[in-house]
Amino acid sequence: MRIALDRIKGIIGQLQDFYLLSFHGLVGTLRRPFYSKDLIEQMNYAGFGSLLVILLISLFIGMALSLQLSAELSRLGLKMYTGKVVGISIIREIGPVLIAVVFAGRVGSGMASELGSMVLGHQVDTLRVFGVDPVKKLVTPRILSAVAMLPVLTIIGDAVALFGAYYIAVFVSHQSGTFFWSSIRDILTYENILAGSIKPFIFGYLIACISCYMGLSTKGGAVGLRRTTTQAVVLSFIAIIVADFIMTRVLLYILGFTL
Repeated sequence: MRIALDRIKGIIGQLQDFYLLSFHGLVGTLRRPFYSKDLIEQMNYAGFGSLLVILLISLFIGMALSLQLSAELSRLGLKMYTGKVVGISIIREIGPVLIAVVFAGRVGSGMASELGSMVLGHQVDTLRVFGVDPVKKLVTPRILSAVAMLPVLTIIGDAVALFGAYYIAVFVSHQSGTFFWSSIRDILTYENILAGSIKPFIFGYLIACISCYMGLSTKGGAVGLRRTTTQAVVLSFIAIIVADFIMTRVLLYILGFTL
């Protein structure tokens, strides 16, 4: 019984530390000093460094989705709706979630391992000795870079996925390219764009906060670093899926969709 209570207390304490770190990391954007050099470096790592893998994955996901939907819809005589179904799926759900998962696997793991190495090397303690706030110096630039770059990567990934879907629809399924893009224009409504544009900001914030917290919680040498990096990626994946469901439900309610 006591072991269970101690474990519950430990979980509550970890959640409290996580919320405090997330809050102070966000508030740090409003207080001086502003570490612009660190911010640019993190944006380059999170954005440009992730661009190639995002392009490749988005392209083939769009192609695979278009191929599968064309095959299924053709059985029902509804192949002309491939563009509309693919567009809604990519813009509202698949694009934001898939790119956030890739972002967490590449950028989130890098944040956690980098901060974990700094903790094990006592570099974070050195910052405190010199009067530098580690959260302001290390966490805030990473939160800002993730929140800024993930939406940009999502827009690029969605566009590439749609071009991949177009290629399959036109050159493999022999559909009309003009009708395909007309269907895409029809689904570019305020509701769909809003649903697809809000999620990356939330996902980026969650990924950065989780990764930074796990990295700064590292202890136990190389084994501890491996454990916290793995936990950062796994927890980011879970947070993305749960947050996606919650935001989808809330947005459907706000936008007046009936179930």
